[in-house]
Amino acid sequence: MTTTAHAPHITTSEPPPAKRRLSGELRAVKVVWQREMIRFMRNRSLMAMNLLQPALTLLVLGTGLNALVATPTGTGDYRAYLFPGVLVMTVQMPAVAAGASIIWDCETGFLREMLVAPVRRSSLLLGKCLGGATVASCQGLVVLSLAWTAHVPYRPALIATLIGELAVTALTLTALGSLAAVCITRIQTFQAVMSFALTPMVFLSGAMFPLADLPAWLAALCLVNPMTYTVDLLRHAVAAHVSGPTAAGAITWPTGWQPSTAVELAITVTIGLAALTLAARRFSRPR
Repeated sequence: MTTTAHAPHITTSEPPPAKRRLSGELRAVKVVWQREMIRFMRNRSLMAMNLLQPALTLLVLGTGLNALVATPTGTGDYRAYLFPGVLVMTVQMPAVAAGASIIWDCETGFLREMLVAPVRRSSLLLGKCLGGATVASCQGLVVLSLAWTAHVPYRPALIATLIGELAVTALTLTALGSLAAVCITRIQTFQAVMSFALTPMVFLSGAMFPLADLPAWLAALCLVNPMTYTVDLLRHAVAAHVSGPTAAGAITWPTGWQPSTAVELAITVTIGLAALTLAARRFSRPR
């Protein structure tokens, strides 16, 4: 009587299709994010140029006006008032560059090669936005190291708060830049539109002067400006840790109501999510 040895039955468990699909989408987001970071690290001249304007605004303009302009609530340091606006301007430029890279990739044909990948277009756009927001946050951290020039203390609670708020601001501005990029097909048109829009947005955000005494029609434009809430969000954090009188709020409604930090953070996040959603829908259409 012979016995037959049976080989042990080996079962291989594969992840369900939904899990594999999610893993592929996350991998696509990571690859696009890594590409943006590699481009950022290799283009050091562009990195320096993006940091030069905010640094000059803080060191030259802020120092010059400090002797002439008193802060809106007293005799505090004008550079402390200007510092949050400089931080927002720092993350604004890489955010715009992230939008421009979408159009540039489309014109060079690289975007067409990315779109043949078996992933959703929204995942590619999310990777672009996360990469642009990370680049913007890194440049914001460099300018944050200049806080001593504005007599802003290096307190752990303040630095941690500013880093978190800078990351949210960077993602929101990158989403807005990406929304403009997916709606504009030519790089020259995109640059012209951004140049036309960004200057009024900076001046109407309270970055350089308070908005309380502006005419009603101009104050209305300030309230629909996304940068107004991001600047005031950072200014609240700085004002809570700076000794002496400084301007704590940039937004003043006719009723005298002052939005809290939580409200401004919620508005900033809502604007960013709305812009990202609209950009993803537009980007999913054939170009």
